[in-house]
Amino acid sequence: MRLQIYAMTHKQFEVPQDSLYQPLHVGHICAADLGYPGDDVGDNISHLNCYYSELTGHYWLWKNCNDVDYIGTCHYRRYLINEQEKVLTKKEYEYLLKDYDLITTKRVILNNSYHYGFSANHNIKALDCTGEVIRDLYPEYYDTFITLVHENETYFGNMFVTSKGLFDQYCEWLFTIFAEVSNRIDLDTDEDAYHKRVLGFISEFLLLVWVRVNRLKVYECKVGMLGEKAETRELKETLAEYFKKKDIEGAMQYFMQVKTARPDVMMEASDVTGELRLCMQIIATAGKEQALYGHSVLDQENDFRRLIALFTELNNLTYRKHHGGTNLADADFLKENEISEVAQETAEAVYASIARARECAPEFWEKRK
Repeated sequence: MRLQIYAMTHKQFEVPQDSLYQPLHVGHICAADLGYPGDDVGDNISHLNCYYSELTGHYWLWKNCNDVDYIGTCHYRRYLINEQEKVLTKKEYEYLLKDYDLITTKRVILNNSYHYGFSANHNIKALDCTGEVIRDLYPEYYDTFITLVHENETYFGNMFVTSKGLFDQYCEWLFTIFAEVSNRIDLDTDEDAYHKRVLGFISEFLLLVWVRVNRLKVYECKVGMLGEKAETRELKETLAEYFKKKDIEGAMQYFMQVKTARPDVMMEASDVTGELRLCMQIIATAGKEQALYGHSVLDQENDFRRLIALFTELNNLTYRKHHGGTNLADADFLKENEISEVAQETAEAVYASIARARECAPEFWEKRK
């Protein structure tokens, strides 16, 4: 079986040693060369990367990669993994592809409908226009689109492996739709770089539509993260400087600026260690303490790593409180570290929010244990 998987990237990264994985620099025509093959040779739409994101790589593979039987895509940090949380090998793919038409990510279960979530974070006109184009060009897909867009599931990441024949059929369908969407609405808006990639976001959902209509047999995998996003690392490093200066207000303003520009920064795919969520908890706690007491936890501890360890243990203690009870060591921890009532109340709020999320999607959280 001739199988090749392309790791879409816009940054330098540690390329897997397995020759199954080949880096492809997407948006290459608009960026500095990274030393990887780019998506700007032959028939390409590399110049549209700001709207299509990694899909410019998909387009390039569709039009230019004709020497494989099966083809797949992943990201420079995200890979499909097996139940032992190891990156899938060629042998495993070959075994699965004997019985399945397509291998992709596990579906994401949303708290609300896909349409509602999209409208809260992106230009809803783009999604609604996509539905109109499907109605006009591919009416056999329209009812499924309407049904699914008001339900609460989607795939994510544009990561999948399938035969080159099915890949080409999907790409022809997808890019025909998006070409017409681009004709009907103005994509070159005042949106920031993140939000401008609207077609890339919509395509994640459209894969589910295409799979359902074509009744494909799909194997859904976990996604493994290799390393941390450079943007996430930079955010934590900057927050560490604010903590060091005990600048609560500055930390809050900076954090909110970044979160507004990049809403995905708090998603688990970005915050793989959970430390950004802890930073938000630290900032909230310190702000409330300062307002109430005139001083905060940052006056006791302002080292980033020690703060992360402190709040991790506080959250663990809070969890134990609701599952079997605390112990003498927990009481000593609270006393020795002078954990305020505000800090404990904030930890309780964090626990409650996680508990609510578990109630909304118990199967999802069960798989995360």
